[in-house]
Amino acid sequence: MIRSLLPLTALLTGSAFLLFAGGVNGLILPIRGEAEGFTAASLGLLGTGWAIGYVAGCLRTPAMVARVGHIRAFGAMCAIAAIAVLLSLVLITPWVWIPVRALSGFCFAGAAMIVESWLNERSDAASRGRVFGIYTMVNLAASTAGQMVLTLGDANGYFFFVLAAMVYCLALLPTAISATTTPRPLTQVSLDLGSLWKNSPIAVFAVLMVGISNAAFGTLAAVYAARIGLSLSDIALFASIPILAGAASQLPVGIASDRFDRTRRVLLAVTLLAVVADSLFLLTGVSQPWAVLLLSALFGATVFAMYPVIVAHANDHAAPGSFIQVSGGLLLIFGIGSIFGPTVAGFMMTTFGASTLFAVTGTAHLLLVLFTLVRLWVAPAVASEDKVTFQMKPLARASTPETVALAADQEELDADQPVTASRDNEG
Repeated sequence: MIRSLLPLTALLTGSAFLLFAGGVNGLILPIRGEAEGFTAASLGLLGTGWAIGYVAGCLRTPAMVARVGHIRAFGAMCAIAAIAVLLSLVLITPWVWIPVRALSGFCFAGAAMIVESWLNERSDAASRGRVFGIYTMVNLAASTAGQMVLTLGDANGYFFFVLAAMVYCLALLPTAISATTTPRPLTQVSLDLGSLWKNSPIAVFAVLMVGISNAAFGTLAAVYAARIGLSLSDIALFASIPILAGAASQLPVGIASDRFDRTRRVLLAVTLLAVVADSLFLLTGVSQPWAVLLLSALFGATVFAMYPVIVAHANDHAAPGSFIQVSGGLLLIFGIGSIFGPTVAGFMMTTFGASTLFAVTGTAHLLLVLFTLVRLWVAPAVASEDKVTFQMKPLARASTPETVALAADQEELDADQPVTASRDNEG
């Protein structure tokens, strides 16, 4: 196994640098913006900018790579991302940070897609699952390390901006000097809302609500933590623990979703637990660090486990051979939700206080519960023999259409075709 992974070392190293820099950049901006007196509304718009750029990057990068090639496009993405971080340091104002954050989202999505296309090319049928698993673990560790490194210095200085820019530059070196062959063209998906809705209304609505909730929390968690008086180290933990808890909970949630009905029991139960976490944050006014971190673990274990259940549910009802198109389309809908969530939560926090972040996430989760209950009245459960196998997934916010292709098995890749109507027309 080690021998088979050696050719992938450069790609995994470049991806680790990319996620580490993204972790630093994603957390230093709300912390520094809060210290500079930015409103929660303007900080929420940072998340909106990122989501717009990220969706655009997923849609436009394949054409760019086809025009200039993988290595040149990857180098340009990393260089522009580094410039964007430094520009945020030079011009400390939200009206510069918001479009610059959109540029960062575009470059981050493009660079990730290119790395994943290389990994996809280098993975055969026997090693694809292992490569995807290692890639996911490397990215999770690197992103968490990038967030936790903020505990080692002063967020009010220039160090972390410069560090993120340097690591973005480091990310391009492994692939620039590697002898890895140039892969085939990047995976492209289209956003066919009609077909996706016909395939599974619950999946479309659920992934939109999860995008709103997760992006609102991911963008403004640091702002909430700062406003209730947590220290810098506790803020970093508050941002990281939910992600780790979500990664850990995917396995038991996935096992349950393979054994029981995904929506009637598993997704509904997980969402109700998320509502409990939302309510505790919103109504108790908890501020002790240990209690806040414990609640954040419950929150993350629920909200970050929903997305793979939703994708599996959608593919239960999808026509054979449409895995990539269905999963990629849902990813883009998640991105649309990510555009709105931080904006709404930011304005709510500015107007009504920090805890209303969880009023926004809680509303999204309650709407998901209600919509699911209504659909369950009119749609039958999926037969056990028609269910696909649950797959653990990285954070949707850090996934691209190439991630979907990398996660697919060889049969799904060979059968890839545009999404068509479902077998059952689920609810």
